[in-house]
Amino acid sequence: MRQRASLRHNGSVERVGFSYNRDHVEHDTGEHPEQAARLEAVLRGLRASGLAEQLVPIEPVAASRDVVLRVHRPALLELFDKVERMGGAYLDPDTVMVPGSLSAAFTACGAVLRCVEAVADERVTSAFAAVRPPGHHATSQRAMGFCLVNHVAVAARYAQTLGLERIAIVDFDVHHGNGTQDIFWRDASVLYCSTHQYPFYPGTGGWRELGEGAGYGKTRNVPLASGGADADLWFAFDRAFAPAVLEHRPDLILVSAGYDAHVADPLAGLVATEAGYAGLAARIRRWAEECCRGRAVFALEGGYHHEALARSVSATLRVLLGETPADEPRGAVRPDTRETVEALLRLVGQ
Repeated sequence: MRQRASLRHNGSVERVGFSYNRDHVEHDTGEHPEQAARLEAVLRGLRASGLAEQLVPIEPVAASRDVVLRVHRPALLELFDKVERMGGAYLDPDTVMVPGSLSAAFTACGAVLRCVEAVADERVTSAFAAVRPPGHHATSQRAMGFCLVNHVAVAARYAQTLGLERIAIVDFDVHHGNGTQDIFWRDASVLYCSTHQYPFYPGTGGWRELGEGAGYGKTRNVPLASGGADADLWFAFDRAFAPAVLEHRPDLILVSAGYDAHVADPLAGLVATEAGYAGLAARIRRWAEECCRGRAVFALEGGYHHEALARSVSATLRVLLGETPADEPRGAVRPDTRETVEALLRLVGQ
């Protein structure tokens, strides 16, 4: 990728970083839905569209064990080492390891960390890490849901060592990021906001889940019924998440960018479109501009229809580069979505 600044609609220069773990193919899952072809489709789409030439390349370096251990317990890493020595195994019915998986996961995590460094020192305004395996289901002590290392959670802790103390994590994957929520459940410094299909795997993410102790109110979930579309996602972001993010005043916004809510995705029942994802990216960009000088890092999570995934990532990056998306979604907000959001806002006193 050649480095080139992009002009935004208001005339200011926007620099968007991009990183990916080149050893992702070593996490060879065969015909598993979370497979190397996903990331290859994303990279191919960026080259074909010319977007690759507009991005600032960020070279990943594998995350150190010490950094990963700020989030994950030693016993989990010891399990990974044992399974790798065995030649691989399924850790649960969905989550597989092969001999190259741990290296790929640590490099994926490192790609997200390098993006955080790049926005922290203002080499770029925002950044996107196209990585696999994904991370947001991994808890401090368990790998699950295709995920080994929770990249966004590790990135949040790492950012705090760089002086970015208040973090907002926004998760629009179709599956609830139970691992991320669990890790920061009692932490007032990290706001976690998630839209997701519900009830659905992993079964968490109800609107009454708000955190505990010092972290009470710093978790905000908007579960959506099957059939939820762009209008529902935008409504949740505008009514439920925007007030929370602006009140939290983050120093950095991290995004679990899963694209499996897309209408073409085979694993779920939401019906989002590329235009819908562009609208979400525009909202996140706007919050970051208001709160933290534009600092936002997107990390790829799900998305299992390869062409839809590639188009959706491209739509996100075009917004980060300055394109202004449509301001009205197709269709209306569903009554059940409206009722869920209003119930959540009553519960939190807004």
